[in-house]
Amino acid sequence: MRVLITGSAGFIGSHTCVELLENGIQIVGMDNFVNSSPEAVKAVSKITGKEYPFYDCDMLDEGAFEKIFQENSIDAVIHFAGLKAVGESVQKPLEYYHNNIQGTLNLLRLMRKYKVYKLVFSSSATVYGMNNPIPYREDMPIGGTTNPYGSTKFFIETILQDLAKAEPEWKIALLRYFNPVGAHASGLIGENPKGIPNNLMPYISRVAEGTLEKLHVYGGDYDTPDGTGVRDYIHVCDLAAGHLKALEKLDDIQGARAWNLGTGKGISVLEVVHAFEKASGRPIPYSIDPRRPGDLPAFYADASRAKEELNWEAKLSLETMCRDAWNFIVKSQESQ
Repeated sequence: MRVLITGSAGFIGSHTCVELLENGIQIVGMDNFVNSSPEAVKAVSKITGKEYPFYDCDMLDEGAFEKIFQENSIDAVIHFAGLKAVGESVQKPLEYYHNNIQGTLNLLRLMRKYKVYKLVFSSSATVYGMNNPIPYREDMPIGGTTNPYGSTKFFIETILQDLAKAEPEWKIALLRYFNPVGAHASGLIGENPKGIPNNLMPYISRVAEGTLEKLHVYGGDYDTPDGTGVRDYIHVCDLAAGHLKALEKLDDIQGARAWNLGTGKGISVLEVVHAFEKASGRPIPYSIDPRRPGDLPAFYADASRAKEELNWEAKLSLETMCRDAWNFIVKSQESQ
């Protein structure tokens, strides 16, 4: 099997490349490096000892995109590529809708043209919106999203569901992530966004290493155990393993099917802060700031469907997530 991985140099994409290569699956990578680095491509090969075809390509460049299908016999696609910063999406909705939705439509047209009907889509728990009770289950209605980024995931899921109903040859896994954190145990790949991070763990990492002054905790008066927001944090290597399981399951499904990839357990912002302080041996200064519009007090998964149908469950602890994330920072500093 040869699998095209869009967004393969990104945080989750690079770890999934490692997971597939280490399990004997051939891959083709593509990324435009908008929020990633060519170093991740080299690191994947270093970790696995395997080289693989890689294309510096934008999904919106249809000619360059088609070249990948022309030059490689693709059997399935894992689709990560897309803009993903919630706050930025509020500021630049048109760019997010154009990039994420048009890019996906370009991919689907090429897949159909080259008769590639197996797809694993990187979705998000944001599709559950504001109106569902927690824990989120896959049979709940989706929509009611609170930002353009989340809306792109919802719209793409809708497109994929419609496509699978109209054209029964498609086999599509919709993987709804919760909060991926951590890094590969080697320290060679991890979460390293350009500019000021939007996600909690890389922001904490930058505070711990001294490049950012303090963590801003948005909201300390939620109805949660310590007043801070509760999320379902999952180790990125557990998440990568979930993609392999979904890929292996595609032959057994008809149409499109959704699975939550989470731990099923909520962890507060301050719990993450204290665990990271322990893992790094560094203090994490923080301030409690006003709530952000659209933030929910808590969300976490019911991941029982993935356990039952994919034989997958998250195994790595918060302590491991923080240890591996900090190890990536230390190794990155050593290599500079």
